[in-house]
Amino acid sequence: MPPGFSGADLFRMIGSMALVLIVMAALLWTLKRMQAKMVSQGGSRRLQVLETMSLNTRHKLALVRVGDHEVLVGVSPAQMTALAQWTNGQAVTPQPQAHFDLQELSGAKHDA
Repeated sequence: MPPGFSGADLFRMIGSMALVLIVMAALLWTLKRMQAKMVSQGGSRRLQVLETMSLNTRHKLALVRVGDHEVLVGVSPAQMTALAQWTNGQAVTPQPQAHFDLQELSGAKHDA
């Protein structure tokens, strides 16, 4: 051993490291439990994705609830389109221009 470094110092260093690892594991466990509780209390959120279904690698359908409205949305890399809507179980016909061009919203769309 190097001079000035005794077995007690080594024991204290290993013990301190073990204590730090135990505290980190306890903190991680606590955070995971808190996250699980927050997810289970999702009723207070206004926007919820009820279900998604992939149609292929780039397109999917999503059923979204906003308040008491449910909207079936088609999602592609370039836009999102409202396909159908329900309010309190009653079907509502979507407007013809009920789509969102993601490239236009992000400013990435350039006229060629």
